[in-house]
Amino acid sequence: MAAAASHHLVWPEQYSITVDESDSASTLGKPREFAKAKPFLIARASEVTTSDTCVKYLHWAAKKLPFSSRMTAAVAPVPLSTWNEASTFNFTNLGLGFNHLFSWPDSPAWLSAKHDAHLRSANRLQELCFRNGGIYIKLGQHIAQLEYVLPQEYVQTMRESMLKRCPVSSYEEVRGVFKKEIGELPETVFAEFDPVPIASASLAQVHAATTHDGKKVAVKVQHDHLLDTSVIDIATVDLVVNALNYIFPTFDYRWLVDEIRESAPKELDFLCEAQNSERCLVNFRKLSPHIANSIYTPKVYWNLSTSRILTMEYIDAKEVTDVKGIKDLGIRPVDVSNLVNKAFAEMIFKHGFVHCDPHAANMMIRPLPQDSKKWFGLKRPQLVLLDHGLYKELDHATRINYASLWKALVRADQNGIKEYSIKLGAGEDLHALFAGVLTMRPWERVIDPSFGHLVLDGNNTDHSEMQMYANLYFPQISELLRRLPNVILLMLKTNDCLRAVNHALVGGSTPESFEIIARASSEAVFEAKRMEKRFFLYRFIIWLEELLNELHLFGMKLWLHYQQPRRILAG
Repeated sequence: MAAAASHHLVWPEQYSITVDESDSASTLGKPREFAKAKPFLIARASEVTTSDTCVKYLHWAAKKLPFSSRMTAAVAPVPLSTWNEASTFNFTNLGLGFNHLFSWPDSPAWLSAKHDAHLRSANRLQELCFRNGGIYIKLGQHIAQLEYVLPQEYVQTMRESMLKRCPVSSYEEVRGVFKKEIGELPETVFAEFDPVPIASASLAQVHAATTHDGKKVAVKVQHDHLLDTSVIDIATVDLVVNALNYIFPTFDYRWLVDEIRESAPKELDFLCEAQNSERCLVNFRKLSPHIANSIYTPKVYWNLSTSRILTMEYIDAKEVTDVKGIKDLGIRPVDVSNLVNKAFAEMIFKHGFVHCDPHAANMMIRPLPQDSKKWFGLKRPQLVLLDHGLYKELDHATRINYASLWKALVRADQNGIKEYSIKLGAGEDLHALFAGVLTMRPWERVIDPSFGHLVLDGNNTDHSEMQMYANLYFPQISELLRRLPNVILLMLKTNDCLRAVNHALVGGSTPESFEIIARASSEAVFEAKRMEKRFFLYRFIIWLEELLNELHLFGMKLWLHYQQPRRILAG
């Protein structure tokens, strides 16, 4: 068998040009001319098509629309044949914008019409993602997490489909990837290889197999041609998002395209994913030994892995949101929720190396192996982390500022919230909004000094309140997301994924989750302060701060014990 070679992803040079801003004169650039172009655009925008006509309009738009120099992608100079072969383009996204602009008459039935327009557009966007696959499904998964920005019709439509109904490559395509990467077919490389995948995601699918020495493994195989088409797909999404931002200035989601452009090459390199997996486990063993046994990542078989094929230990476990399956294992869902929160609090505040795609399909639960400690027959959980393609590294200053912000949020410290929100890029004018986006609570609840002020019950009142604020402050939220650095945007995405998991497990956020955050964030802050070589008085002041913090945490613990009987009865 040919040796597995290391492949490094590099975007083709011809795809790395900047659109010329000097050629910006167009009918769309002049408001008085826009009305003339509108009927044509609306007619075309509602169609999903792969015709040459759409590709030609894409080229025309890339040359004519007055976008900023931020859009560096392969658009105008790429031959039409390349677009047809490598990517499917459509005008659905542009149609969504016009759908919203012209579908809401001012009438007593406005709310119903708005709901219908949102649902219609969400279904079109879903069709777009599934038709094009790959990067578009990743985009749909991002949309599914933007609960504080987008209408629920979008969030629910995407959340219900993007993780469960990803396209599946044929077995012949899988064999083709093996032939290109390893030089042999899967039935030769492995003693047994199931041609039917056990799971499929946006970028790859997983097959069960058995090695020649009898070990059961999970083989992750990248969808064929994804590397080629992803370049064009990102350029297409970039164009559409810029077009929508030009037509609707408050719709500024260019940051999302920037993030996908940065993360896509890393996610498409499975050797990078394997390295992330091993580094994650090492971090827990070195930096968080108190929970290291409760966290696991599958063993990587390096001799059977390449940049497009990843062979890992097969794990028999339940999906993290499978409440019935978890209970059948003798594990309490609240214990799973607490373990997930502890794991990510340690990664964010102490490791500075964070798994940024913790949706339900990427986390599995099984009983802690060789665990002798049981309480009334209940078992302790072990969290198995999968899909390590998307990680973000926080530099020391960002990690400590973010930990300090969460420490201030848990303690309802207004001055601290403002100080560290500004340091993280939110600005003085949007620090309260930033706190609301992080906690999903209105400002008056954020600064409420009671212990449970940030707890989300996950009821309809909480949800309606959140949607009301999202609609009310949509332009400000868009501006906030534009300001924040990419690393903080991914922390928000991680936060949203964890919130969805907690909601599935326990119906919202638990009081314990904020005690976990308070302890991990404060430990990170005080550890950083102790590392500063200062005079004796400074160290004494830090010692007093730690003592007061421990008293606060002790108060939270007492409050949790008071709440515990109700939690057990409710669960």
